[in-house]
Amino acid sequence: MKLQVGLLGGGSWGTTVASLTAKNSKTILWARNQDTVDEINNDHTNEKYLPHAKLTHSLIASTSIKETVEEADVIVMGVPAQSFREVLEEAKPHIRPWVPIINLAKGLEISTKKRMTEIIEEIMPGHPAGVLTGPNLAKEIHFGNAAAAVIAMVDKTIASKLQDVFSSGLFRVYTNTDVIGCELGGALKNIIAIASGMGDGADAGENTRAAIITRGLAELTRLGIAMGGKKQTFYGLAGMGDLVATCSSTQSRNHHVGYELGKGKNLDQIVNEMNEVAEGVKTAKVVMELAKTYNVDMPISEQIYKVLYEGSTVNEAFKGLLRYEVGSEKEPG
Repeated sequence: MKLQVGLLGGGSWGTTVASLTAKNSKTILWARNQDTVDEINNDHTNEKYLPHAKLTHSLIASTSIKETVEEADVIVMGVPAQSFREVLEEAKPHIRPWVPIINLAKGLEISTKKRMTEIIEEIMPGHPAGVLTGPNLAKEIHFGNAAAAVIAMVDKTIASKLQDVFSSGLFRVYTNTDVIGCELGGALKNIIAIASGMGDGADAGENTRAAIITRGLAELTRLGIAMGGKKQTFYGLAGMGDLVATCSSTQSRNHHVGYELGKGKNLDQIVNEMNEVAEGVKTAKVVMELAKTYNVDMPISEQIYKVLYEGSTVNEAFKGLLRYEVGSEKEPG
């Protein structure tokens, strides 16, 4: 029996995932905006977030959360991290018992410092919680380019069942039981992507980008392990894979923020000009608090935080990294 999917969120990644699952299962996508819903249902497009892309014709859109989730066999949360709790609370009364809930957001809740699956477990105890993550640039996947993702759940059997729901064409989905590591990899790499974008915007060069990616991986792995993630996860698709894609692509929202900062724009102007949320901007606040809590050294994240929230310039950030005490290069953890 094919599983019905209810997906909450009509941004680029939520719409892409809904279009993929609609090839395999009945899928209803919830979006707040009536015009977006009408466009998806009538024209099979979402031009604001996926220009020039045709969506799977069987995909249904709705402005009703109840209609989207009440008959779903799996719920997919495609809303930004800071809206996650509110939307899940609204959906809660309409979700049937024991239905798995899968997170797409790559961020941490500012007020609680929680991962999204922790919020699922808090609000919806008894529902299997997981995350779909990896080097997934929405536009490339939608246009059929080969890509791989990870679905991480504690229960291998449920994760294996959901592989068939999300896999489509050249989009291949692997399973992993390290929910903590996979979720943290997706959230933490966004800050490193801002640093990489800053270097590109300031014409710092390819060598600088390579150094940021490499040392950034070590940095996020240190914190990830301290918080309970498994070391090998950070060298896989959810860690290094996602980091490389996000730090190297002009399609990345977080890289874009960094790039514009590197060109001299201020943060408020950059954010106001964007259609979607760059999770790394808000995650940077949480990560600095977590680094202190777990006593983990995170020099790149610290410099990005100073640029975003303390008025440091891009040049000061790179000088700060150069002044940072040079030690031996060793494996994190």
